[in-house]
Amino acid sequence: MSAFCRLMFALGAAGMLSGVGLGAFAAHGLRAVLPAAALAAFRTGVEYQIYHALGLLAIGAIAAHGGDRRVLRWAGGLMAAGILLFSGSLYAMALAAGGPVRWELGAPFGGSAWLVAWLLVIVTALTARPPRPAAVAGGG
Repeated sequence: MSAFCRLMFALGAAGMLSGVGLGAFAAHGLRAVLPAAALAAFRTGVEYQIYHALGLLAIGAIAAHGGDRRVLRWAGGLMAAGILLFSGSLYAMALAAGGPVRWELGAPFGGSAWLVAWLLVIVTALTARPPRPAAVAGGG
């Protein structure tokens, strides 16, 4: 397996691990502390983080099966950046709960990164070449 595939699998698994942990933190630790709107924003960040962590795993799997790694590198980078920008901005906004910290711009940039990443996955799917048949052992 290539280094890129391993990276996508590791980032996807790390995104899932932290998403599950943050979801549990929201459900058990923040429920009594945050206003309902802030808690909803935090949960939205968790939900979209998990979706796109699964996307990173999918990109790794596509790359492992011969997808265009150049295009998939962009897709993976944008997918990871989207998690940081979109979900991260929602976490920061929720935890600031109306404080002086302004993170609103992270969400649209992160969402845009995800849109481009998924577009690149579509391009990869539509332009994929069928795998070459394996050489027959001992054939001549």
